[in-house]
Amino acid sequence: MKDIHSYWAYIVLAILIFTVINAIIGLNQKKKFTDKDLRLGLFTLIVSHIQLLIGLGWYFMSPWYKALKDSGAEVMADKGARLLAVEHPLMMIIAIVLITMGWSKHKKKTEDTAKFKTFAIFYGLALLLILSRIPWTNWF
Repeated sequence: MKDIHSYWAYIVLAILIFTVINAIIGLNQKKKFTDKDLRLGLFTLIVSHIQLLIGLGWYFMSPWYKALKDSGAEVMADKGARLLAVEHPLMMIIAIVLITMGWSKHKKKTEDTAKFKTFAIFYGLALLLILSRIPWTNWF
């Protein structure tokens, strides 16, 4: 489960970066919001939600969850353990909420620039949160 979560994370990160860059370009160049842009945002939403489900499954089977339940104070005192047991899961959930909000809000917009701006802001903030709490030492 851990390997699936790690490999799927590369897909999520790549598509999220691509979606944010596409939204920024669309906003700056005042492009028309096309079906391609819509599908890109939807695909990002779907792969990120799949990652959330995989991550939650892995989290509740992980040694970090068990350690947090058994000795929460020790986990909170250890920076590395706290990242894996608390910070990473919490920030990833918040990031997925931001992506979901961005998807929901963009549907209510009627202007193309507003749609791109919504994706750029919400998906961009989600990307920043994800990048800030990836356990990089475990990835490389």
